[in-house]
Amino acid sequence: MALLIPGSGIVCYLVPANPLTLPPLYKKAIVFMVWSTLSFSVMTGLVKYLVHFPTFELVFFRSLGTLLITTALLKKQGVSLWGTHRRLLVFRGLSGAISMVLFFGALHFISIGSAVTLRYTAPLLTAIFAVVVYKEKMRALQWLFILISFTGVVLVKGFDPSVSYWGFSMIMLCAIFSASVYLIIGKIGTLEHPLVIVNYFMLTATLVGLLGSFFSWQTPVGIEWVLLAALGIFGFFGQYFMTKAFQIYPSQWVAPFKYVEVFFTLSLGLFVFSETYTLLSFLGTFLIIFGLVLHVIYKQKKCEA
Repeated sequence: MALLIPGSGIVCYLVPANPLTLPPLYKKAIVFMVWSTLSFSVMTGLVKYLVHFPTFELVFFRSLGTLLITTALLKKQGVSLWGTHRRLLVFRGLSGAISMVLFFGALHFISIGSAVTLRYTAPLLTAIFAVVVYKEKMRALQWLFILISFTGVVLVKGFDPSVSYWGFSMIMLCAIFSASVYLIIGKIGTLEHPLVIVNYFMLTATLVGLLGSFFSWQTPVGIEWVLLAALGIFGFFGQYFMTKAFQIYPSQWVAPFKYVEVFFTLSLGLFVFSETYTLLSFLGTFLIIFGLVLHVIYKQKKCEA
């Protein structure tokens, strides 16, 4: 249950006494996040398939497709495109655009499974940044659970020989900017319409992609136009559901469920792109989920106390 303190803009989340009963808003946020990860997985698969296109061109098509959808929906609903907390919205747009460029670029150098897995150090970084930025407190056990998950991330990577130093550097920088996005969205909370937040991101990324494409444009042929357009459609649903999830529940509770995308993309890598994974990768996947579940259960019990 959520209670809004009048005039403060602060939302308090009440956790039921039974730890097995999740708050309705939390359940809803988890569902939103799972749909988001599924949509992003399909989009990432398309990017990997279209990896012969320049990075900025992929960013442009992915962003433009979503921008057209969000702009149309906002106008239909009579919602201002520019919002009211413009400084935060601009920071969100810039951080998201940089993260997207880095991620799409890394897919040129890294297998899809390793790229997504390494990027998902971001929720771990989110929890750590929340301690630094918002002075949130975490106990020793919580740090241990994060360490377990982070160890799992390393194992899922499996020391993939396709991971070059350049690609690794890009994906880790991508994770840092993604973590900042989570924090900014959490800061915005319900103060802005979710489509406005997505629209700022897509507008910024479209401009960045367009400028970058001037130097390396490659004209699509035939079905490639459809696939490039699909990037924007699946990207829209992924972005919208993620934003909704972060808006209705605290980011540090919802962000870990983005790891579900690891399962989706590892499956794509295995069955679609013929990538190979070691036993260490599967052990790492287990450790990621294990650490996250322990972290969530501990946090719930801590809130009850």
